[in-house]
Amino acid sequence: MTNLPKNKQLVLFDGVCNLCNSSVLFVIKHDKKDLFMFAPLESAIGQQIIDKFHIDTEETDSILLYNPLKDKLYYKSTAALRIAKKLGFPIAIGAIFLVIPAFIRNLVYDYIAKNRYSWYGKKASCMIPTPELQSKFID
Repeated sequence: MTNLPKNKQLVLFDGVCNLCNSSVLFVIKHDKKDLFMFAPLESAIGQQIIDKFHIDTEETDSILLYNPLKDKLYYKSTAALRIAKKLGFPIAIGAIFLVIPAFIRNLVYDYIAKNRYSWYGKKASCMIPTPELQSKFID
């Protein structure tokens, strides 16, 4: 985790999930302030963070947001909404859902996460970023 810039937040995502990969590309497109870096959950840094925070990947296997300045990890709907909050208007408006208790938000999130492979499909291996996007990813 030493190669993670302190001024960036790291989005960990399911590298074989088509929905997750599309979401990452959406965030990259709208990350005008260059606040985020990305890594698959399956990567070395993903595994380091999972181990450090004792994340059960059977329960949380789709998105994590790591803030190195606060050494804090957000997951599920809280991670998604905290990412949206940083993407500017109008996307940031979605962060208003943070007022809803996480256990309620996560019911919807878990339903989508549980069905994401059947609805959106799955790749045989992790996404390989194009050369133009390589600087946004950590291995």
